[in-house]
Amino acid sequence: MKTRVTEILGIEHPVICGGMTGVGTVDMTVAVSEAGGLGLLTALTCGSVEQMKKDIEEIRRKTSKPFGVNLTILPAIQPPDYEGYAQAIIDAGIKIVETAGNNPKKWVTLFKKSRIG
Repeated sequence: MKTRVTEILGIEHPVICGGMTGVGTVDMTVAVSEAGGLGLLTALTCGSVEQMKKDIEEIRRKTSKPFGVNLTILPAIQPPDYEGYAQAIIDAGIKIVETAGNNPKKWVTLFKKSRIG
């Protein structure tokens, strides 16, 4: 099925697996991408910036199809290293990023400067 979404994202079917805490893993991302949709790795499910980097590498070993990363930004007394996650996404050359949880203006600006989106 060809749509504007499939053409923009380079996928076969207009199906995007949104970021899902706890299940947006390497295996889910690969399965969705291999099925022709857009798989999204959920950054915070990785547990750390370093693990997310490893997970991105593993996804690339398992599929050559498009995938992206979800960065959920939630208010917290001790927030995760959002800056570290964002920079690792940029450094990994990820071209599709989904944000959730809060106003993404700061992150969208950063990602656009890095030619994402």
